[in-house]
Amino acid sequence: MWILDVVALVVALAAGVLAVVALRRQAAARRRSATDALPEDVLGLRQEVAALRSEAGDALRHLAVVRYDAFGDMGGHLSWSLALLDDGGNGVVLTSIHGRSDARSYAKSVTEWTCEQQLSPEEEEAIARARP
Repeated sequence: MWILDVVALVVALAAGVLAVVALRRQAAARRRSATDALPEDVLGLRQEVAALRSEAGDALRHLAVVRYDAFGDMGGHLSWSLALLDDGGNGVVLTSIHGRSDARSYAKSVTEWTCEQQLSPEEEEAIARARP
């Protein structure tokens, strides 16, 4: 009878070992299938990031404001020039000159960090500050 007990114990141990081996193989297969799908997901994410970077290049991300007194008899730095530019230096410079009785506004387009129209020193400074 003790022989049957030993045989039953050996069979039980063998079944346990086979069950552990089978579970490890299933887990390894799951890990392999997960890592096989990873490069495709990563490729998709890289393409999405590249598209977002391309779109962001046209955004007016570089800006600077220069405040100043346009006339010597006025204080408070009420006049200002604002540069709004994208990564390539394309955009606009907006200027508001505040006087005693009126305020004047100007808009000048900027292409590749330069302007065809004559810029004031404050407008040039705004473009220089906006440049990375």
